[in-house]
Amino acid sequence: MKKKHLNIVCAIVRDGDKILCTQRLRKGPDYIAEHWEFPGGKVKKGENDYEALRRELHEELDWNIYVGAKLGSVKHEYPDFTVSLTAYDCMARDNDFKLLAHIDSCWLTPEELPELNWTAADAALIKQLW
Repeated sequence: MKKKHLNIVCAIVRDGDKILCTQRLRKGPDYIAEHWEFPGGKVKKGENDYEALRRELHEELDWNIYVGAKLGSVKHEYPDFTVSLTAYDCMARDNDFKLLAHIDSCWLTPEELPELNWTAADAALIKQLW
């Protein structure tokens, strides 16, 4: 049986030399629940990546961002589904966001990123980008 495939977009938001990291809710399979990720989400039918990323960050963080250049993309196969995860360089006017769909957030330097328990797709993206 063919696994469901999801196109996911994520934001690499920087504040100086630090990058925004968000922790997923305690729901979903164990291999992604409570793991860390870059904020973002699924691209819906009829949306382009930019529209999806702006929508997701507004829904999940009540935050308006500017979506810039594509930074990289990885494919990952989880036990129940596969993902194509694409990262975009993003900017915000301020860091005044709300955690509406995450349990925690932090700002880390690229060197500190491996300290967190990332989803497998995000971990692969980190290796590619840094």
